[in-house]
Amino acid sequence: TNTFPSWERAHPYRYVIHNGEINTLRGNVNWMKTREALIDSGVFDDDLAKLFPIIEEDGSDSAMFDNCLEFLHLGGRSLPHALMMMIPEPWERHENMSDEKRAFYEFHACMMEPWDGPASVAFTDGSVVGAALDRNGLRPSRYYVTKDDRIIMGSEVGVLEVDDENVLHKGRLQPGRMFLVDTKAGRIIADEELKHSVAIEHPYRQWLDDNLVDLHEIPDVPHESIVRDHETILQHQQAFGFTFEDLRVQLGPMARDAVWPTGSMGNDAPLAVLSDRPHLLYNYFKQLFAQVTNPPIDPIREELVTATETTLGAERNLLEPEPASCRQIRLDSPSLTDAEMEKLKTLDLPGFQVQVLPMLFTADGGEAALRAALDQLFADAEAAIDGGANILILSDRGVNEKLAAIPALLASAGLHHHLIRSGKRSRTGLVLETGEPREVHHFCLLLGYGVNAINPYIVYESLADMIDEGMLRDIDLDTAMENFNKAVLKGVVKVMSKMGISTFKSYRGAQIFEAVGIKKSVIDEFFTWTDSRVEGIGLDVIAEEAHRRHVAAFPRFGSNGAALDTGGEYQWRMHGEYHLFNPKTVHLLQKAARTNDTAAYEQYAELINDQTENDRMATLRGLLEFVDPEGGGELVPSVDRRHE
Repeated sequence: TNTFPSWERAHPYRYVIHNGEINTLRGNVNWMKTREALIDSGVFDDDLAKLFPIIEEDGSDSAMFDNCLEFLHLGGRSLPHALMMMIPEPWERHENMSDEKRAFYEFHACMMEPWDGPASVAFTDGSVVGAALDRNGLRPSRYYVTKDDRIIMGSEVGVLEVDDENVLHKGRLQPGRMFLVDTKAGRIIADEELKHSVAIEHPYRQWLDDNLVDLHEIPDVPHESIVRDHETILQHQQAFGFTFEDLRVQLGPMARDAVWPTGSMGNDAPLAVLSDRPHLLYNYFKQLFAQVTNPPIDPIREELVTATETTLGAERNLLEPEPASCRQIRLDSPSLTDAEMEKLKTLDLPGFQVQVLPMLFTADGGEAALRAALDQLFADAEAAIDGGANILILSDRGVNEKLAAIPALLASAGLHHHLIRSGKRSRTGLVLETGEPREVHHFCLLLGYGVNAINPYIVYESLADMIDEGMLRDIDLDTAMENFNKAVLKGVVKVMSKMGISTFKSYRGAQIFEAVGIKKSVIDEFFTWTDSRVEGIGLDVIAEEAHRRHVAAFPRFGSNGAALDTGGEYQWRMHGEYHLFNPKTVHLLQKAARTNDTAAYEQYAELINDQTENDRMATLRGLLEFVDPEGGGELVPSVDRRHE
């Protein structure tokens, strides 16, 4: 259901038969590609380079899964070991799991991300044959063991006719569990025995205790307190395109109730590419969701199988586990406070080197200035990595009259793909210190295009100002910030679950989006492998929209205004965003319905259906016009007869 069928993609593959979908496929392939530069192995010696690329991207998701499994197995791991890395159990919240097995999963989570999605995988190397089920159990997998030494496994009971009297026992694979038959030993190996033997191969717990660092265990360091000056905060908000509606509709409910606000009745505002107002780059992307045979997950009732923690730092050789493989920083959430951000900036621990890179460009320099700043950012990032930096912080602090912020999504996604192409992405973690993101969709895009963690510092300034101005009552700033970050986390998990993804590590870099209204050249360079069926803006318009936001905060003449722009994205406002259903169209519809006025309805229908006028473009279908061919064309019946 996620690759087009062809003979080249037909089963069987070398090691697996797979029923399901790998929803995180794009990210898995990207990460495996960038790990190639770090891989070294005594097993392959000088022949290692012949194995690259590890993943053959012309195959189906099953074929690519098989590529990775084969590489891990031939690189020295047993098949069960490799499967435990690629399809781990939901170990994060499993209270009864043994410490050895938990340490195994935690260690290998520092080496690679899960291949997540509904999956029942059967595998063999000629000596052992077995099957594994995804952590959610989203594919059926049942088996019979007969008295005449046969084992029958399939997605349904009754795939082969078996006499009930000949059944020794029967069962089903449970979520995250494995079923293995050792043909040489002539026995079935139980899941617990199998995984215990793999988990004690190395002292994983000791390695983790010595190397993995929890961010919250690092002592606090002095840092500048959040700005509480209304005029300064207003200028910052305007520079990053905040509107009053953002504060009222988004930030308020998130800070008060720790929930992602929900709406209803669809969206009748224009697509970003059709709007006359400057839009943030996030608005040019749409989230994908699970469909056909690919089920979403319930993020509330199935919370036990979701995981939101992540790690930050460099990866090591995938084929040679060592204590340094888990020398990383562990984060409970991808959303960082200013205090946590300062911890990272001043990090002084063996094995970590942090570099802060500015994410700014000359505001009135147009496309040329934006391009030059991006090229410089990418070059500086590569130089920092070559110099040993394994945590890069991209920061847009420092916006002033002359300097505007590079759109955070453009900079981070572009750098992510630039480093993938240069083979250096897995050598560093990416952290964003940016004033742009304030909606869950913004965080999802940044994470989905490879960012490890985000510090939305303008959000915290805005919350402080909302408290000071009386927009948030009976709540202190620390609680408001904590609630906002909880809401972001819940929202990201909800979006992940719509695509059947359970873990944040799998979602990071998975690019579960499509673009609407961005030029192919921009997609290919900065958002590589993202679907984009409708082209539109290029770097010139992106630079222009950033400049328009900057001018609102730093006008050439006069004041920057006493208040934020009204917004009007979610509800119609007189000086806000255009909406298809506005006072004029609603009035005409009401008049037509109440008075049975055909003329009024025709006026209403014309305004809704014909959106070719510049002041009311909203949807793609509204731009469709049928042009009568010259000479009247040819009637459909005559065309049909001609081809009979």
